[in-house]
Amino acid sequence: MSLSIEISADDLAGTRFAVSPLAETISGLQQLAEPGSDPRTRWWVEWARERLALRPLRLAAAWPLLVTGRPGWPQFLLPAPATTRTSINDDLEAMQRTTPEEVVESLHRVFGDEPPPAAQELAEAPAEQLAAIAAELHDAHDYLVRPHWRRIRALLESDIAHRAAQLTSGGAAKLFEDLHPDVVWSAGRLTFRADQRGGTTPAARGGLVLLPVALGPDRVVVKRNTTTRTTLRYPCRGTGRLARSLDRSPVPRDTARLLGRSKAGLLRALLSPSTTTDLARELGTTPSAVAQHLAVLRANGLISGQRHGRRVLYETTPLGRALLDGARPDHRLQT
Repeated sequence: MSLSIEISADDLAGTRFAVSPLAETISGLQQLAEPGSDPRTRWWVEWARERLALRPLRLAAAWPLLVTGRPGWPQFLLPAPATTRTSINDDLEAMQRTTPEEVVESLHRVFGDEPPPAAQELAEAPAEQLAAIAAELHDAHDYLVRPHWRRIRALLESDIAHRAAQLTSGGAAKLFEDLHPDVVWSAGRLTFRADQRGGTTPAARGGLVLLPVALGPDRVVVKRNTTTRTTLRYPCRGTGRLARSLDRSPVPRDTARLLGRSKAGLLRALLSPSTTTDLARELGTTPSAVAQHLAVLRANGLISGQRHGRRVLYETTPLGRALLDGARPDHRLQT
């Protein structure tokens, strides 16, 4: 069955993008519970499991609600971000503003008349338990997401810039045409072909919030029953290259001979977007040295720069990726 959302002109005008640290935290935790990790995020799942083996997280209140063994989970735990860029504190404060009535209604919708103990405790003491869940999710974010947050945030912002350019150049049809194979836009209706709930519903509360996710599965998730705005979470572009950009092993010899080891290292580090300052911090050098190398790589078409607010995000171009892949024994690893 497929789910369709009717989107009016006013809804489309109110549609916006957002970046959510809480979305990455929840998606990452749910990925850890999957028996087979998504190839695009396997690097993070393996890293997180090693980290958790050293110090497990205490998630007694949050885990049973996020990993339910059912088709859904209480969506009020991930409210739609109020602005384009929120902090983990912003997201968790919004979650804790969920009313007791909304908590009980959502828990019943997910668990029916036989809720697990964590859900029952939440229904009986919403304010106290929401605070406990928020504390656990904050700890999970700091331990598992924050170490990679600069890279993840840059990837999300790059995706948003790309989608915004599509919307500007070709309207809603251009925006949604390559969002995901299961998403189809036609005549004011957005259809999700793989959604098992089925039916048609209007967009809620002034349009959609489009939320790219780097640590989630390769599918679109629509939050329709919601205490905030209708949210569409979709896989972020370029997630498959993020692991390679974090590789600090020696660069391929042929690429290093052609560009020099420093520029070749930057070319690989920019397989996912980053800023000059963040690159300098990651590589242990100065921003001015990084800027000089970036200027050479950009002048030769190997990287591109894209402004996002006051930040410029640099990323390896298809030509640069082809150069890196040409030095690898197995080109199929590039996704």
